[in-house]
Amino acid sequence: MKDRQTAHDRSARLRQALDQCADGDDSGIAAILDIEGRQLLGVAFRMLQRHDLAEEALQDAMVQVWRKAGTQRADSGSVRGWIYAILRNRCLNILRDGKRLSTLAPADLALVQEARQQIVPTEGWEILAGSSKLRTCLDGLDAPGRQVILLAYVAGFSHGEIAARQNMPLGTAKSLIRRGLSALKECLS
Repeated sequence: MKDRQTAHDRSARLRQALDQCADGDDSGIAAILDIEGRQLLGVAFRMLQRHDLAEEALQDAMVQVWRKAGTQRADSGSVRGWIYAILRNRCLNILRDGKRLSTLAPADLALVQEARQQIVPTEGWEILAGSSKLRTCLDGLDAPGRQVILLAYVAGFSHGEIAARQNMPLGTAKSLIRRGLSALKECLS
């Protein structure tokens, strides 16, 4: 009977903490971490097998809990289950994102990252074979648009990395990529 009361009490405290988050009261996150923090970190560590990644996943999950606190409805499940689902999804995203890098030794990974930084495909589109449709369409893009498309899809840089390399605001880089992709799609169809 006491365990049932403790679980019910914990559930009520989590609901109250989530309501605080929805109201913009940052003590709600502190309360969630006080109630479930050690268990959440333990779950993240079991999934990720690295303490630093587990802490990152927990922090990212708490940011999502904070942002989406107002969307959790009592009739759709428990607050505890909802929080753990957010953490689980964040851990899975980290595992997916890091899967290919985890197979490399740290020294090899450093060499790959250094080599990647040296890739600057300024006119790499010209190596496309013959007079392909893609080559023609890339030729039709303006130079900045072509450059950001090549950095994103040939060199594999993120939007933030492209903005830093091109010395432009992130929004500008994203807009150039979006417009370039739209122009390529229109040209290729």
